[in-house]
Amino acid sequence: LKFIFGPSAVPALDLVDQRSVTRVTSPSGRTAYQVLGSSGKLYTCYSSCHFCTCPAFGFIVLQKSESLLCKHILAVYLSQAMGACQELSVSEEQLTSILLAEEEDEG
Repeated sequence: LKFIFGPSAVPALDLVDQRSVTRVTSPSGRTAYQVLGSSGKLYTCYSSCHFCTCPAFGFIVLQKSESLLCKHILAVYLSQAMGACQELSVSEEQLTSILLAEEEDEG
């Protein structure tokens, strides 16, 4: 994994081992992932469009194009493959609140 994903591999595996990935689903079937980062901050990841709200994703992936993903997205993909995601069912309003809270943090 380290050969393919570089320096994100080991930290992503640590996040999986710590069960830091939670799949958040609403009754309509909308899904997002929340990953508790090593810094203690909660990041929202969207595997369907390959996006994370962490600063590393914005800088390393989007601005510098040095990597295809951050450790949080890799942790989501690994957790999905291993069946290691925590599960959280929320209402549509709660999911909207989670998504809007991320926008407010960024803006």
